[in-house]
Amino acid sequence: MASTVSTRFMIISDTLGFKFKNRRKAGNKVAGNFKHPFPNCDVLLHCGNLTRLGQPNEVEQCLQMLGSINAELKLVIAGNHEHVLDKEWWSKHKENTDDPDSPASLEYKRAVGMMTGPLAKEAGVTYLTEGLNAFKLKNGAQFTIYSSPYSPRFFDSAFAYGSAEDRFNPANAVAKGYRCIAENPMPNFPALDIVMTHGPPRKILDRKTHGNVGCGTLMRAISRARPRLHCFGHVDQAYGARWVRWEEDLNTIGQKAIEIVSNMENAYPQVTRSPMTFGKDTLMVNAAIGNGSGAQPTNAPWLVDLDLIKAPSV
Repeated sequence: MASTVSTRFMIISDTLGFKFKNRRKAGNKVAGNFKHPFPNCDVLLHCGNLTRLGQPNEVEQCLQMLGSINAELKLVIAGNHEHVLDKEWWSKHKENTDDPDSPASLEYKRAVGMMTGPLAKEAGVTYLTEGLNAFKLKNGAQFTIYSSPYSPRFFDSAFAYGSAEDRFNPANAVAKGYRCIAENPMPNFPALDIVMTHGPPRKILDRKTHGNVGCGTLMRAISRARPRLHCFGHVDQAYGARWVRWEEDLNTIGQKAIEIVSNMENAYPQVTRSPMTFGKDTLMVNAAIGNGSGAQPTNAPWLVDLDLIKAPSV
């Protein structure tokens, strides 16, 4: 049996352009839980909605904010607010994007350059697009993560797909009535340790006042992949965590694959602990710390320990 290494993750989402220097105070106490000093962690995961309006200057501000958090590895995806990072959205809404020297083209290049160039490196940030990546940490742990900034279309949002489109499953795993548009489909168990998406899966931490808004095709993919952790944001009203136990049959997918769902309380700044068996259990975390109505995060980050496989010695 392969040896494991306990690895600590801090999970946040929907910081919405927050800057520490602009934090308001309530009396003598700083409002909210997202504040220095942060507990030690090995990996920071940011599940998107870095900005409020999706403009280049906000991207730079977010990198400055993330740079002040201490973690060996900081993995970040975009969300539906990040218009300037979504080439398709930006091209559709801005003039002369076919001209590489037009103001709109230069804004897009500048924003992507910030997320992938020297500014991101200085902040310790690794910007992930859609697909698979593998990482090895100083503690010897290794993990594979699937990331995607995409979520179901909401008005005129960035990184969006239609209600009858399946972005996460290969053609042979798509449900009836859906069209496969997957460019980077999620692989089956046991290929993944972590899934980080912007949007939630259907009926798991996805409820707004008017009902569930999560994605059924994403739930279908997660039930195939059975990662140790699935983290997301997007729906601030549904902030929280759930421990999911899957049915034994790996061929059962979608909502029917769920055997048990249990609520998990956030122990931050202590670690939220959940005994999990890889392939049987997944910790689902909605880490939206912003409340959507202002620039002040109101929810605490999540601090989670995962037992990851130790990389073989070279």
